[in-house]
Amino acid sequence: MDPAQSGTQQQGQGQQQGHQQQQEFHALALDTALSTLAALLVYVAVKVSVDGVRTWRARVSVLVVGSGPVGLTAALVAVRSGKVQRLTVMDERVRSALLCRPQQIALDPRSVKFLLRLGVDFDNMEGCWRGEHFFTRIGVFQEYLLSILEQRKHSVDVKVQLGTKFCEEYLRRLPSADWPGVLVVADGSCGESCSVLGLSSDYSVESCQAYGANATIERLDQRQVPTPEIRAHNLFFDLSAYGVEALREHKNPTAKPGFHLKIYGTLRNRYMALVCPASDAKMVRFLRHTANASIMKSIFQQAFNVYKTDMEPRLSDVTLPQLQCSRRLVEVQLSQRRVSAAYIHGDNVAVIVEGEAARVLNFHTGSGVNLGMRGLESLGSFIYRMATAVDQSDIMDALKAKMLHSRRVSQEFKQSGLTEAVYAWLR
Repeated sequence: MDPAQSGTQQQGQGQQQGHQQQQEFHALALDTALSTLAALLVYVAVKVSVDGVRTWRARVSVLVVGSGPVGLTAALVAVRSGKVQRLTVMDERVRSALLCRPQQIALDPRSVKFLLRLGVDFDNMEGCWRGEHFFTRIGVFQEYLLSILEQRKHSVDVKVQLGTKFCEEYLRRLPSADWPGVLVVADGSCGESCSVLGLSSDYSVESCQAYGANATIERLDQRQVPTPEIRAHNLFFDLSAYGVEALREHKNPTAKPGFHLKIYGTLRNRYMALVCPASDAKMVRFLRHTANASIMKSIFQQAFNVYKTDMEPRLSDVTLPQLQCSRRLVEVQLSQRRVSAAYIHGDNVAVIVEGEAARVLNFHTGSGVNLGMRGLESLGSFIYRMATAVDQSDIMDALKAKMLHSRRVSQEFKQSGLTEAVYAWLR
């Protein structure tokens, strides 16, 4: 054989062997990649399954301090979350003191929808409707929520400890194994739970760009039944006897709208809120600085007699002592607790503050409970995140989200809260 042909043949065989080896290498690499991918998929599937089981089984214990409307609603949110192993509700007031509270609460449409999602059946609760608003007494509302919690005992370990004060001594006697993972403080603006836990008592106070005054009427001869509220708008008062010419401002097209009046509460315990947007009008300036307390009393008397229900008696000079009211207009302000969520590292407890313990107005609108309900809208997701938290980073993220929501609630109220509570007509 010619040496040249032999070399060419050997070269061809070498190329063929190299090509074959390259194919074998690619096949081996492909098998390795497929094996790695299969192992990775198995790992991911197992991890997802394990994480899913862990998330499904994850539970947290919750302690709610305060059994007012907001506190009991927070307890209902907790049991409905499906992530609570043990729920404890405590209040230093006894059950009879809670259920006999005569004050009326007004639930706006947003709060009604929120409570409906929690399983509240308004048809089985004493009260009345006006449009999409529901009115009932605080004691009735609390009794209904307590009955729901009693019914949930078959699925969640629920303990209602009324007549028990949350204090340092209580915490000292509490076994470490019984410490909750989530502690909800809803004991009102005068509660002491935050100070017991060492939370900062600093508040940020911001104006709602309005001035207002409140009045109350207690008439023991009237019935204690829920009554729809009454609203009146663009009111002007004749204060010419005091040197204020209101008619000139009323005819001035550049003047801001007049006062807004709201009459609410039961027929026995009647309340009034008079509010106007912040302005430099002569009447507003006069009512803000007057030292004559009889002026505001006269305004409330006239307003009540004009807009009261037909079944109510008029306020005469004889019954006028039943009326108690503000001496002058005050600036409506919202106080927001600077720290509404915190984490106690030593005891591994996440603390959140709700209701008037977190934010409170210096002016009664008759719809304060709705502001508390707004804060609870994120409680369910917070409990879920706390129950399924893997590490402290997850806990901090949950607390941060809760703080942001709390601040957003305050911002929304400053922008539109008075409009919904007083300025707008009922719908």
